[in-house]
Amino acid sequence: MKTKADILCIGSVLWDVIGRSSVVMRVGSDVPGRITRIPGGVAMNIAMTLTRFGMTPTLLTAIGRDNEGEELVGECQRMGILTDHVYRSEDLPTDTYMAIEGANGLIAAIADAHSLEQAGEKILRPLSNGALGTAEAPYAGPVALDGNLTVDLLRDIAVSPLFAAADLRVAPASPGKADRLLALLGHPSATLYVNLEEAGLLCRQTFETSEDGARGLIARGAKRVLVTDGGKSASEATGDSVLTQTPPQVLVTRVTGAGDTFMAAHIAAEHAGADREEALHRALSAAATYVSGELPR
Repeated sequence: MKTKADILCIGSVLWDVIGRSSVVMRVGSDVPGRITRIPGGVAMNIAMTLTRFGMTPTLLTAIGRDNEGEELVGECQRMGILTDHVYRSEDLPTDTYMAIEGANGLIAAIADAHSLEQAGEKILRPLSNGALGTAEAPYAGPVALDGNLTVDLLRDIAVSPLFAAADLRVAPASPGKADRLLALLGHPSATLYVNLEEAGLLCRQTFETSEDGARGLIARGAKRVLVTDGGKSASEATGDSVLTQTPPQVLVTRVTGAGDTFMAAHIAAEHAGADREEALHRALSAAATYVSGELPR
């Protein structure tokens, strides 16, 4: 296994506990189904997808030293994800996300992700203590950053010399946390990956197309953005131009995780030397493959 990372993935790494049933459910339903536990969290989802595209990510996150944490670290290492710089807490438990899904979609979910927030800036120590960089010689590679970090920590990152040379790739954890990214809108090296709803929330208005959303975010101060609109379109924009493409048409069997797949595929494409048009094409193709039920390659 490689010992040097191609990219840092900063944010949530936890266990996803998902109960799924093939029947329609409502509040109070008690039905047969399957319960699974798999590694999850935005940073983890991006890292797992990056490994499928041949990249080696390293995690900056908080994982407990409980049994769940030991298992999670073991799973990361088995997949080729580096964990040398993970903050391992004796006091904080490993985070968990629990969801119930029926034939009619997500019924309910609870995110017990307090440890990441409580660990705060401790997860970033390798960027200042010389392990990955210092304030005088900051880390200069790509960084995938997820919006599960606290607003205060994201604001610190926006002005921190530790990230002055990084190629920041930023994703909101969910539409409900999209406004946390406002602090990073003006960062000179940040690329934001959002869907159309999140673009509207960040701009405080409604957009009809991904191109409109991308232009709106650039006007709001973003340096570079990628805006997706499900199976309709996706746009990549800078201050100079907007590139829009339509994704392949596929039978949709799942949606959760498509955004993380799109982002990881785009990062991997650019890491491999693809130009703007080809990188967007590869990202859309990978996301389409994912929502069809297959694993992107």
